[in-house]
Amino acid sequence: MSQLPEQPSEGPVPTSADVARLAGVSRATVSYVLNNNSTVRISDPTRRRVREAAGELGYVPHAAARSLRAGHTRMVLLPTGDHPAGSLHPHFFHELESGLRSLDYTVVRHGSLGLDAAEAARAWAELRPVAVVAPGGIALTPQGIAVLRRSGAKAVITLGPQPVDGAHALVMDEREVGRCATTHLLERGRRRIGVVMPEERGVGVFAEPRLAGARRAAAGGGARIEPLPLRYEEESATALAARWRTLGLDAVFAYNDEYAMLLMRALQDAGIEVPAETAVIGAGDLMLGRLLRPRLSSVRMELATAQPLADLVDRLVQNPGSEPERHDLLSARAIPRESS
Repeated sequence: MSQLPEQPSEGPVPTSADVARLAGVSRATVSYVLNNNSTVRISDPTRRRVREAAGELGYVPHAAARSLRAGHTRMVLLPTGDHPAGSLHPHFFHELESGLRSLDYTVVRHGSLGLDAAEAARAWAELRPVAVVAPGGIALTPQGIAVLRRSGAKAVITLGPQPVDGAHALVMDEREVGRCATTHLLERGRRRIGVVMPEERGVGVFAEPRLAGARRAAAGGGARIEPLPLRYEEESATALAARWRTLGLDAVFAYNDEYAMLLMRALQDAGIEVPAETAVIGAGDLMLGRLLRPRLSSVRMELATAQPLADLVDRLVQNPGSEPERHDLLSARAIPRESS
């Protein structure tokens, strides 16, 4: 890992003029190099000399001043929100951040939990981002999109189950997860299927579409769907398992692998055999689920676009007047194992 050179704790703050003198170039050249301006041709030796001088002096460009000159920042805002548990979303954001940094964007995570749509849009707009990728847990509205655009955002992109008018959309149709899980259970001959509905705050934006997908699949297969409220607590799972036989169910899609593991253990503790009496499938395909006995069937999900996500964001920023685009990200497939 590279480190900043040791600098005196006191003394004048280095300026671009200091860098220019040390490098033997103009201040304009310093600005072009350190702001990665590609419209002016500067030789590689000169670029190296400027960067070395900046490093030696400990000079860092003033982001606010640069933003004033350009009329916008190079900041892409990634607000935090509610996401399903598992590695899918962290991996998605890691890939997006890495790609954006390689394109010279500054990526900022914004703590947005607890903000409503209007509050969130105003808070994001205050930072003057050039782009915002808003998570599905925050219901961005056309009015909020207008606020962001007036503040200088060239691309407003939603990430969630449904597009929003006026914004580009990265759509994760969670109905496909429920459809995939239920279709798998139907193929195993199950016709009375429970669907776990987590009671934790913020999960409904993902759970409701998964339930809708399960119902759509069941309607075509002559099956019954029973929503099952469940908290992510042993006591809640134990209570559900205690009345399981009164529900008359022969299978359960447990929302994701964490809830599936919780419920499967409670069912086993209640003397209900998995999968002989009740088949169980989760979603997320966690490694831990493969270590259980019986091994947990799951829905494996992937997020992908036709081009790298960072390149997509950059293209949308470069074309701020373009018509809103929709890109479907989510693909899903059942991974059969012993629990179903």
